[in-house]
Amino acid sequence: MKLFVSPCDVASLKCLVAASVCEVEVEVLGVDVKDAATVVPFLAGAQLPILEEKPGLLVFPPNQICMTLWEAGRGKPTKRDAEWSTWENSRLQEGIRHGSDRLQDCFLHLDTQLQSSSHLTQDSMSVADLIVWSSLHEVLETDGAGSLDWRSNYSHVAAWWDGLSSIESLQSALTSYRKLRGHQLKSPTFSTTSSEGEAVSAVAVTAEEIVAAVSAWNAGIDAVPLAEKRKHPILPVEGRRNVLITSALPYVNNVPHLGNIIGCVLGADVFSRYCRLQNYNTCYICGTDEYGTATETKAIEEGVTPRQICDKYYAIHKTVYEWFNIDFDSFGRTTTEKQTEIAQNIFWRLYERDYLLKESVDQLLCETCNRFLADRFVEGTCPLCAYEDARGDQCDKCGKLINATELKSPRCKVCSSQPVVRPSEHLFLDLTKLDPALRQWSDKSIAEGSWSGNARFITRSWIRDGIKPRCITRDLKWGTPVPLEGYTDKVFYVWFDAPIGYLSITANYTEQWEKWWKNPDKVELFQFMAKDNVPFHSVIFPCSLIGADDNYTLVGNLSSTEYLNYEDGKFSKSRGIGVFGNDARDTDIPADVWRFYLLYIRPEKQDSQFSWSDFVLKNNTELLNNLGNFINRALMFCHKFFDGTVPSLALTNADFELIALVNRELLLYVENLEHIRLRDGLRNVLSISRLGNGYIQAHKPWELIKGSAEDKTRAGSVTAVAVNVSWLLSVLVQPYMPVVSETIREQLQAPATRTAMLPHLVPCLLPGHKIGTPSPLFKKIEPEYAAYLKSRFAGKQTVKVGVSVASAEEVTKLEAQVEAQGMRVRQLKAEKAETSVIDGAVRELLSLKQRLAKAKGETTQAKGKMKGKGKKKGK
Repeated sequence: MKLFVSPCDVASLKCLVAASVCEVEVEVLGVDVKDAATVVPFLAGAQLPILEEKPGLLVFPPNQICMTLWEAGRGKPTKRDAEWSTWENSRLQEGIRHGSDRLQDCFLHLDTQLQSSSHLTQDSMSVADLIVWSSLHEVLETDGAGSLDWRSNYSHVAAWWDGLSSIESLQSALTSYRKLRGHQLKSPTFSTTSSEGEAVSAVAVTAEEIVAAVSAWNAGIDAVPLAEKRKHPILPVEGRRNVLITSALPYVNNVPHLGNIIGCVLGADVFSRYCRLQNYNTCYICGTDEYGTATETKAIEEGVTPRQICDKYYAIHKTVYEWFNIDFDSFGRTTTEKQTEIAQNIFWRLYERDYLLKESVDQLLCETCNRFLADRFVEGTCPLCAYEDARGDQCDKCGKLINATELKSPRCKVCSSQPVVRPSEHLFLDLTKLDPALRQWSDKSIAEGSWSGNARFITRSWIRDGIKPRCITRDLKWGTPVPLEGYTDKVFYVWFDAPIGYLSITANYTEQWEKWWKNPDKVELFQFMAKDNVPFHSVIFPCSLIGADDNYTLVGNLSSTEYLNYEDGKFSKSRGIGVFGNDARDTDIPADVWRFYLLYIRPEKQDSQFSWSDFVLKNNTELLNNLGNFINRALMFCHKFFDGTVPSLALTNADFELIALVNRELLLYVENLEHIRLRDGLRNVLSISRLGNGYIQAHKPWELIKGSAEDKTRAGSVTAVAVNVSWLLSVLVQPYMPVVSETIREQLQAPATRTAMLPHLVPCLLPGHKIGTPSPLFKKIEPEYAAYLKSRFAGKQTVKVGVSVASAEEVTKLEAQVEAQGMRVRQLKAEKAETSVIDGAVRELLSLKQRLAKAKGETTQAKGKMKGKGKKKGK
């Protein structure tokens, strides 16, 4: 085994500890993160640490590496180990990042668990102990938890810590880790503070970087390409980089929640906007997945037809994505004639080439409904945990996957009759026969393209374990009909049919759709999704297209996210837990702020968590105090001290040091977005504004403007540089926050044609350019309002369709109470009653209004949600 680690990454310590304690023979290779792609050429980008278990088989992230090493040396980890690993990865890491109360909660949790045993999972050391100990090491070694007085307050943690720290093999790993850490940064030029409050230093620039900065700046704006306007339909162009982007088709059985949005459409939107900044010939395709069991089930629940369900939820999805500023080139749907035409064509080509098999499958038949029951139409008692309302595909209580025929006391979800087992003939795609061609394509695509770590791992796992024939038909009515004689009463299984929707939606967008989808040498296909969709896009769909043998464009770049959780649990469509797209619109928080935070926490390498407290923190620090503060300061200086006119420039070496540092972040931004590392790209943007704030603070133009003529000239130069950095930020932020980007450009009065990507900072806004009127870009979100929103979205939610959930009599009664209480509040105010009395009456009124809204099935909004004024500084 080979273990690639970063000398500056604390996560590497976990892996070194696990390897040492488990006595597994591992070759440890220290790698600088920037060189990871070279040293580990089979990865698209830096993913350290990484364990190469054997050639071509990679293991990550760090906790999974520890699990693998433990299994190799000590035996299979337990379920409790996995639970502790999840806790460490989410709650403990969050506590370490934020410190104070959150870290105290973690110590309390650990101390409670260690009261009854000497170790985390049992009375002997397990991999969970190693993972948690390693994460705490940096905190405790540097006295980062000193304010907690942890040894006195958490005696069980102290005993556990000391016991592990005395283990020789663990100390040996710690020695190895310290030897690796020899990389010292050069002294900083500018220094400022991040959202978490820690010092952020920029590594001193080199002479080469200064020369490059001067050269690029002197080349001027003419070196920047003009932005191209989109003309529909967008088609591939000879000699251009033609980029086709898809995001997983959202299913139309519910309103999309934040996890759905960040899991596919938002990431693809950011990447497509970036591609357009680069003037790549880009087409972004998406739409709703409308066929299948879930649609039929939802239609039965709501007492309407499947077509009515699809029409209703298509409109809801479209409205939600429009509010989130998702800029599709075409947003279609799968219930079209083109879908039937293309899907059946692919089917016949597979059939003619002998890639389909016929097999009999035992299924549950409802004799009352006279139909075979798909998994979601069956409920019964779970054979594993005895939960009485398990579904035919999965038990919601124990979470295990099950087959419908395994349920005890099964019942039809439609009529509650007990079904019987009967055989049904179905068609299977012979993946086994397609295995060699799939392996050849997969190896090449993963090696040459940008595939996220989990996409590579999942795909290789499926192929390594051997792919078997997979059923592509279902006994349903709502779906693309199977055209083969003897199977015409069946439809295609949604995971054979749905990915073909990318093709049919493109075909409904342009008659020349084959120029995109049958042009693999001239088109790069990028696909975005959550990790549960990976095998369907990286194995089954490619096999369908390879087998059809019609020169189809196959995915070359696959970006799949881990899961976004909500607070302490998971988003749930069935239980309505979490923020859904239509609810986000009702919070009075702008769509761009939602986009920013979702992308800031995008679960690219591991699960992440939406937290209201963190949402507020990031808005009030990174957006308001960092990005917004810098741009507002720069523009206010120009507006106040120079009458809104960009002053003359007389740049010094200090200015070019800033420009060089900005260029460094700009190059990293491009590299990150080219490899779909969207979180890192956003951090590059914030680093640039942070550098700008440090630059302004270091040179103090508000003081220079009061000094000598030379000082005033210097104040002008600093202001002009800051204004041009603001222009650059308006370009870089556009993929992430398009409305904010446009607002900055309006305040700058920046030329509309200068919105293309550029490799270096250049003076776009020259001396004499008139800017507009500056105003704050962001508003503060009060913690009290966030607490209100947290409680508002903690329970069951429904789609707001104007249907009362209480009786008319109860609604009428509540309306009368609201009116009466409202009159009382007005009377108290008129009488100038004591503040405490008025406040009590107002609280009662708000409570009555909330009860009334709930009775009507509506959503209430709190008053005074966000401060009306953003941070506005002149210095």
